[in-house]
Amino acid sequence: MKIGELSKKSGLSAHTLRFYEKQGLIKASGRSESNYRIYNSDDLGTARFVKRSRDMGFSLDEVETFLSIRADKPAHICADAKNITELKITEVEQKIAELQQMLVALHKLSDACCGGKESAELCSIIDALEENEGALA
Repeated sequence: MKIGELSKKSGLSAHTLRFYEKQGLIKASGRSESNYRIYNSDDLGTARFVKRSRDMGFSLDEVETFLSIRADKPAHICADAKNITELKITEVEQKIAELQQMLVALHKLSDACCGGKESAELCSIIDALEENEGALA
């Protein structure tokens, strides 16, 4: 199959597939006589694997590690993949905590503002954003 068909079947754009190919995550099985990339069902499986990994938030480096584990499962242990996943969980939990703090700060900004038709010269949101970081916390 050509890249357009791989794109449709994998859910990745042709541009993304080419980018992943340049990164070494996906490779075409071959080239046609007219030099088009040709992909097979294994390539489709890899593209879907990469997409699912990226959808879960794994970085390109982490995906590359997963692909190396996938390519040679007997040479790896389950803990190799688990460690990467546990680190990602910690990272996501930290981001969630940061987002929750941001949400609290946004509510404070919104609650302090009357939201009326008055001039923005007295807008508490604009004033707070013009002040230093300590004023928002």
